Amino acid sequence: MKTLITGATGFIGGAVLRKLAAAGHDVRVLVRPGGDRRNLSGLAVETAVGDLRDLPSLERALRGCRLLFHVAADYRLWVPRPAELYETNVAGSRNIVMAAAAAGVERIVYTSSVAVLGLNPDGRPADEETPVAAAHMIGHYKRSKFLAEAEVRKLVAERGAPVVIVNPSTPVGPGDVKPTPTGRIIVDAVSGRMPAYVDTGLNFVHVDDVAAGHLLALERGRIGERYILGGVNMTLKEALDEIAALAGCRPPRIRLPHGLVLALAAISEAFSLVTRTEPRVNLTGVRLARKKMYFSTAKARRELGYTIRPVREAFRDAIAWFREQGLLP
Repeated sequence: MKTLITGATGFIGGAVLRKLAAAGHDVRVLVRPGGDRRNLSGLAVETAVGDLRDLPSLERALRGCRLLFHVAADYRLWVPRPAELYETNVAGSRNIVMAAAAAGVERIVYTSSVAVLGLNPDGRPADEETPVAAAHMIGHYKRSKFLAEAEVRKLVAERGAPVVIVNPSTPVGPGDVKPTPTGRIIVDAVSGRMPAYVDTGLNFVHVDDVAAGHLLALERGRIGERYILGGVNMTLKEALDEIAALAGCRPPRIRLPHGLVLALAAISEAFSLVTRTEPRVNLTGVRLARKKMYFSTAKARRELGYTIRPVREAFRDAIAWFREQGLLP
């Protein structure tokens, strides 16, 4: 049984690829020309060169495949050309799901994000049914993922695309090659480049648990349903304290007000427009931090049999991997 996976060179996709290989899947990986292939190292996989914006390349990659994991996404909170996020996340998702449905693929697992879900005003963990609207989406990344999931749901309703949707929260662990914005928090905290923090909260989960959840969604998920693949709800301060204890460094002690950090982000982004380099602090990230992004995994546990390990292991494995890559002292 041939399985195609997109995004396997990335963080979550690389973890899903390792799980698929361990489960004995015959895997084909969609890769972009010249892309970073470190997460494919040591794995016996077939590669197909293509691009989510190039429909004929997707049709070629899907030939002979019965299963599809569409994990690829452009995950950047700051980007000089926002249209790139919509081209990859929205149009690209529509392209690959349409091509898979036309090719007779039997099952599609689409990787969305908790970024598209609603949040409860009282801070209670949100679930798959918490009300949300496009107007609630802060920044181009969240908006593009919201629109992408809407396109996928439309294809399920109108064309019968056999899609199960998963919504990962904030994964940490090995294989974060870029690293992602979350990975950079860990690297900066351990390297002493994060002297202060803001009062916010996230749902942290080991990336390998998220990957295992993808395979459970393939086996047990209901078509058209979404499942939160999350872990533990923690304040950023709690997470930084845990990271510092594991790395043997001092955690940040200064809590900055959101207004001050917002001003710093505005200055940082203005400087980035001149230097054409990514800002150290971006406006979207600061605006997102105004709310604690807490989520419930009850549905995934109940319907998929989803389980998680202690979050301490996620931080430990991430720190160890970043050290192996020479990104930490």
